[in-house]
Amino acid sequence: MKGAMEPEPEVLLQEARENVEAAQSYRRELGQRLQGLREAQRQIKESASQTRDVLKQHFSDLKGTLGKLLDERLVTLLQEVDTIEQETIKPLDDCQKLIEHGVNTADDLVREGETAILGGIEEQNDKLWNFTKKASHIQLDSLPEVPLLVDVPCLSAQLDDSILNIVKDHIFKHGAVASRPPVQIEELVEKPGGIVVRWCKVDDDFTAQDYRLQFRKCPANPFEDVYVGSETEFIVLHIDPNVDYQFRVCARGDGRQEWSPWSVPQTGHSTLVPHEWTTGFEGYSLSSRRNIALRNDAESAGVLYSSAPTYFCGQTLTFRQGLILRNPAWPGTGKG
Repeated sequence: MKGAMEPEPEVLLQEARENVEAAQSYRRELGQRLQGLREAQRQIKESASQTRDVLKQHFSDLKGTLGKLLDERLVTLLQEVDTIEQETIKPLDDCQKLIEHGVNTADDLVREGETAILGGIEEQNDKLWNFTKKASHIQLDSLPEVPLLVDVPCLSAQLDDSILNIVKDHIFKHGAVASRPPVQIEELVEKPGGIVVRWCKVDDDFTAQDYRLQFRKCPANPFEDVYVGSETEFIVLHIDPNVDYQFRVCARGDGRQEWSPWSVPQTGHSTLVPHEWTTGFEGYSLSSRRNIALRNDAESAGVLYSSAPTYFCGQTLTFRQGLILRNPAWPGTGKG
């Protein structure tokens, strides 16, 4: 009875093998998800650290700039005080010198007059005469005019404390922390010698006016601009086959000057070699990259072959036909 209920050893062995394979596959899937989870954690921590550094540096620069501007404004105002003080105090200094000179002259005249009055009778007439003669040459009734206090400057500083509230409001609204960029790269499509980059807006509250796409060949190279405009896709040409490239995109809000934070960089490559026409065919001129052929002699132009089958179903090859007008005066042409 027991033997009839138990599975055959071969069946048990097969089930065991299948369970081992399933466990191995499960372990691989979990390992991949664990790796993705660690990358996500690393992205959060690294971006948070970079954001902290950017905020600290920005506000440090802002404080330095504001301090410098305040110092420059203070110097300007102090210079204005010095200028007003020097220009308005000079007439008063000149008047003070004139009055002090008059006081000294009056002191001398008083002493000389008192001496003449107290002198003897014989000497008194001569001294009184000399004193009277000297006094007649001095305008004792001429007094310099001293301005009233209301007529002279009284310097003061006019400071509007409301600027503190204005600056405070701007400071409290300055800057923002976003959990993710407003645009992200949506798709990378390989093309012969190129990659089509498509991106989309992920923040519904953000109104984009322009987009800016950058790429670099490897992480060691700096990013460089490849497109700036209003479109949401762009084909990056001159891509080396089987080489990884990184792409990132940002946006500029409507009516704004500054660019948004960069999207998460996406890595892509193209396995399709660039399209090239074969050289050596008469009647055709090729571009430097040999991806454009121009027929320059209709009579001798024959079949033109590509160097490799680089175009497949679903891809496009563009032919343009242009009309070249020849001057009848050119050699080899006649009047039609």
